Amino acid sequence: MIRNILDNDEHHEIQILYTQVDRDSKNNPILNEYEYGVEAGNYFYPASSIKLPAALVALEKMAALSVPNLNRDTPLKIKISHNSQTAVDVDNSAHKGQPTLAHYIRKLFVVSDNDAYDRLYEWVGQHCLNETLWAKGYLDIRLTHRLSQPMSLENNRYTNEFVFYVEDGEIFRQPSQFSKEIFSVTSPILKGVGEVVDGVFKKKPKDFSGLNMVSVRILQDLMKAVVMPECLPVDRRFAISPDDRRFLLKVMSMLPFECNYPIYDRSKYYDSYVKFLMFGDSKNHIPSEIRIFNKAGLAYGYLIDNAYIVDLKRGVEFFLTVVISVNKNGIYNDGKYEYDELGFPFLSHIGRAVYEYETKRKRPHKADLSEFDFIGIR
Repeated sequence: MIRNILDNDEHHEIQILYTQVDRDSKNNPILNEYEYGVEAGNYFYPASSIKLPAALVALEKMAALSVPNLNRDTPLKIKISHNSQTAVDVDNSAHKGQPTLAHYIRKLFVVSDNDAYDRLYEWVGQHCLNETLWAKGYLDIRLTHRLSQPMSLENNRYTNEFVFYVEDGEIFRQPSQFSKEIFSVTSPILKGVGEVVDGVFKKKPKDFSGLNMVSVRILQDLMKAVVMPECLPVDRRFAISPDDRRFLLKVMSMLPFECNYPIYDRSKYYDSYVKFLMFGDSKNHIPSEIRIFNKAGLAYGYLIDNAYIVDLKRGVEFFLTVVISVNKNGIYNDGKYEYDELGFPFLSHIGRAVYEYETKRKRPHKADLSEFDFIGIR
């Protein structure tokens, strides 16, 4: 199947970035990259894969404020500051009904909750989100809009007021923000032959220039920034605490049934619900020794998964980032994409092929992967 799809790659826009991980005698990682079709200028709609940088910047911004008692578990309220915005006072899916940054980040990774991403986008602000990433050298990325609330480009430049509080009262208030800089690109990014807009078919290519964008290499570098920050230059790392980093690793690998807040029905939110590599073509349980630290995405016929995969029993570890387009008719928003027929099987087959190779590959030293053992931890 993989060969058949690769032979028709002009229709599928495939990009694959695979990084082998070896360890030296002190367990320090040594990385070797292999790629297929990876070009910074090859646009794909990143969908939910961009939630990873939002979580990183959200935690870094919180830490930089150094406000006493302000942490990822501090209750918050979100106010309406501009047209189209929505407020949050309580969240019935959260512990004690109190929304927190931690709760949004958990939902964002465990089931790819779009509203959770929007709240982090609003907390950080469009300008800060992009400028923080660019300042670290992550240049091939632009984050311009929310995901769950359809808004104009102009309205997406406005973000809400936030209030953090404890039992004794308010401890920090962030005013509403406005991004003076326009982050959407000026040149059209045209894809396909048509799109459906408000139920009406328009026979012209879809312009993605106002939508989010990121390169495959940046996605994987952001994954490495969480998993193996020591492999990146200091100026490309994120200033988050060791405890916040461990929290990120935990929720990135957490399966829905392992989550306490919210509680997810395993029959609906099956193990591979947002784990496309290796297991996306099945609703069977994922073996407990395999932990997948990832952020996947699906929209407009694009499937993306950006992952660090470990097998704790066999000492296997690798990074794998894959993009494929499954939009045979070239029409966007018509609901006719080949996700089940081609997309999920392709990502599953690619993931399993790399995993099987990794189980047989000789390594100079056995890896100590205890840092990534979250089995039974909720």
